[in-house]
Amino acid sequence: MNDWQKKSPLDWEKYLNKMVKVAAVEKLEYEGWVVTVDPVTASIILATFLEDDKVSISVVLGHAVQGVEILKEGDDEMRQQLSSLFTPEESKAYSPEELEKRKSSLKTWLETNHIPVTEQSESGGRLCVAGVLTIDPPYGPEECSSSNEIILSRVQGLIQGYLQKQQ
Repeated sequence: MNDWQKKSPLDWEKYLNKMVKVAAVEKLEYEGWVVTVDPVTASIILATFLEDDKVSISVVLGHAVQGVEILKEGDDEMRQQLSSLFTPEESKAYSPEELEKRKSSLKTWLETNHIPVTEQSESGGRLCVAGVLTIDPPYGPEECSSSNEIILSRVQGLIQGYLQKQQ
């Protein structure tokens, strides 16, 4: 296990949204903006912005990382650009105000129907239903996630019916 793999997620967090140079095994070097670091494998996901608004994504496997050097700090615009790389297209269509309105409306509706729901503020506005199901923005049935298929199916059906009534 190398030094990079021994770091904790809190150590890796300081590399997020920064331009880095990664030294890897066999004298390979990679440069790019750190999108995330996988906490299980210590693999680094790098984004490089090309011409024509194209993006190249590279994964440097954790066991191959020999060193990481920060080249440049990311500004707010870069943070936004990196965070939107893997955001589904349909959620990009909503402004932050619209997403907040959809979230609070759905949360209120779930609470009115005696379904226990909490908001996980540290995870970007994710709703958590009964501690076993999560709903991500833009808060539709497709954004529900749970390991319990029965609960997943039922809550997706409820949200689908709720959204149809809204229209």
